[in-house]
Amino acid sequence: MRQLWGLGGCTTPIRLDGHRTDIHPGTGEILHELHASDLPAGNLLVRCNNRRATRCPACAETYRRDTYQLITAGLRGGKGTPEAVATHPRVFATFTAPSFGPVHNRPTTQNGTVLRCRCGSKHAKDAPELGTPLNPDTYDYETAVLWNAHASKIWARFSIYLRREVAKRAGLTQRDFAQYARVSFAKVAEYQRRGAIHFHAVIRLDGPDGGDTPPPAWATAELLADAIRAAATAADVPGPVLNGRVHTFAFGTQLDIRPIRSADLDGNTELTERAVAAYIAKYATKGAETATGTLDRPIKFLAELARMNIPEHARRLIRTAWTLGARKDLEDLRLRAWAHMLGFRGHFSTKTRRYSTTLGALRTARAEWRRLQAALSHGDQTPVPADPDSDDTTLVLAHWTFAGTGLTRGEEWLAASTTPDTTELEGAAA
Repeated sequence: MRQLWGLGGCTTPIRLDGHRTDIHPGTGEILHELHASDLPAGNLLVRCNNRRATRCPACAETYRRDTYQLITAGLRGGKGTPEAVATHPRVFATFTAPSFGPVHNRPTTQNGTVLRCRCGSKHAKDAPELGTPLNPDTYDYETAVLWNAHASKIWARFSIYLRREVAKRAGLTQRDFAQYARVSFAKVAEYQRRGAIHFHAVIRLDGPDGGDTPPPAWATAELLADAIRAAATAADVPGPVLNGRVHTFAFGTQLDIRPIRSADLDGNTELTERAVAAYIAKYATKGAETATGTLDRPIKFLAELARMNIPEHARRLIRTAWTLGARKDLEDLRLRAWAHMLGFRGHFSTKTRRYSTTLGALRTARAEWRRLQAALSHGDQTPVPADPDSDDTTLVLAHWTFAGTGLTRGEEWLAASTTPDTTELEGAAA
């Protein structure tokens, strides 16, 4: 039970065979020894740490909470980030893909009244046809897949241009700009219902050393927003030439930029730090399968689609990615390996180094919290936190091999009879 409890609700743990021995480096004394065969499950069970909610809800929830803490730290400070970042100019921006053909949508007025789609109907909020082409035969599936495949490059180009545009508005050269200010951001990727990637980003202007230094007086949210518009318009990436058609990829014309206000300035039309962090964290655990009904794992053969219960629009996107993946001139895009992702192969969440803390630091803090809790449960009333600067070392000899994934039927029954230890997550996030 203790092994299963330690998984925190993970339903697809990694099973490992092997052993670990802790040895005192000075005396050679064996301090602790662990063999997988001696454990109740017969293997060492390790959380899968999958960020997808469709694959492992428990691990995805941990990832969501970590992302929330990471984004919040960059907005209001904490976790090693100074609280002064709350006074820096910052905006919440959404970058969309261009049109690949008209799709069923659900337009609304400012007061929420639902209008008719181009097809003449008023669709329900959860209507399955939303995001699907009005005419699948004329929808540009090739460009849609290739745009997803180049989306990360478009963002990289945009981030370079953004620094140039901010420097231009400040009357600085690109070289001098680094001495006065720095652009920090954190972003997540999200699939629209039509299967196209778009990005949500928190973008902040800092001093030259990041959040530790105040931005110059000319740095304002208005200047930042204007620079973002210019950079998003200018950023494009050359693509392949297919059947005589030259492809160039850029963001779509729909660009939403809103200043972020602190909680004490909350209003009906203002965006708060908490709302932004929660919004971004929510999408950090979602993949293409959530928005479009596509697959949440790779396929090895195109014939596998025949037995998959997925929407026709998603099926055509996957088939297009698979077909394009056979071309030698597109092999660097690895479209067959990422066909289930509709061509997108980038990271779902990324940030600049100085934006805030890291997911690794949050995981280390959680592991230390668990170690202290385990020490308390074993009767140690005054556990000592680990000192990273300590000279005390322990020689660890370990050899682990992959033995499979998942739980046996008996383990599944035992796991279902326990409640996932969410207090660990809350304690680490506090």
